[in-house]
Amino acid sequence: MKAAVCTKYGPPEVLQIMEVAKPLAKNNEICIKIRATAVTASDCIVRGFSIPFWKPMGFMMGLVVGFKKPRQPILGIVFAGEVESLGGNVTVFKRGDNVFGWDLFPGFGGYAQYKCIAESSMVALKPGNMNFEGAAALPYGGLLALSLVNRSNIKSGQNVLIYGASGAIGTMAVQLAKYSGANVTGVCSTGNLGLVRSLGADAVIDYTKEDTVKSGVFYDLIIDAVGKNKGSKLKLQCKKSLSSGGRYISIDDGRPKNDIEDLNLLKELAEAGSLKPVIDRIYPLEQIVGAHKYTDMGHKKGNVIISVGHD
Repeated sequence: MKAAVCTKYGPPEVLQIMEVAKPLAKNNEICIKIRATAVTASDCIVRGFSIPFWKPMGFMMGLVVGFKKPRQPILGIVFAGEVESLGGNVTVFKRGDNVFGWDLFPGFGGYAQYKCIAESSMVALKPGNMNFEGAAALPYGGLLALSLVNRSNIKSGQNVLIYGASGAIGTMAVQLAKYSGANVTGVCSTGNLGLVRSLGADAVIDYTKEDTVKSGVFYDLIIDAVGKNKGSKLKLQCKKSLSSGGRYISIDDGRPKNDIEDLNLLKELAEAGSLKPVIDRIYPLEQIVGAHKYTDMGHKKGNVIISVGHD
């Protein structure tokens, strides 16, 4: 089968399209013919591995994914495709089922034509109203955003500000916060203001033109969907706009906690039309290097999707 193999840590060019052995499903596994995956920020972090090994975070990451090169050379956290074969003990799925899901490191394996995964893992039937590309755009941003929303316990009528509202996580956070009944303000760049409004934001702030929030405006919750390493004068001012007892929560605050019920909730919301993934660009697997270069620029809208072809 074809796969994009990460030969070592480094720039996007370390990814090479190779012929590798097709995996075989174990007793409790399903083998998925992958139709689409996504290039996520996490994929790029692992591929680049720019954290020095002598730093605690770099050392811990090396223990998980490998020090000199990825222990699992086929990256790709998310996937969408069809069940091609079953292990002997599989009961939840059947051949031909269309599924989607994610497999965090050290699992990976999405950048390939086939992937095996335990049926008890984060895999579910894909939304019936979405193609494979749309389904592949759901898990990463959707599950991470849902983890933030669940941890923050948003209540109807609260004022919620989402910093980084146009990215993979932010676009989902806007919709999930709005679904929870919040009054949502999205922070993004000029070119994405219309997109964020279309997702349900009640107000938008252009961080490229504004360095403070309006006087007298306070937020019950601020969700940082870009991480603590990315900031601006506006971001610092936002923190000063928390209401008494308000919370600031970042995507960097610990490992996300999700279960299969969360994945099924994303499916249900998508089928109900309450959650729509945003896709910026779609690349074929053969152009994985270009997809990583584009993602590395840090200005994508929503998701960068990889279409995985089959001969």
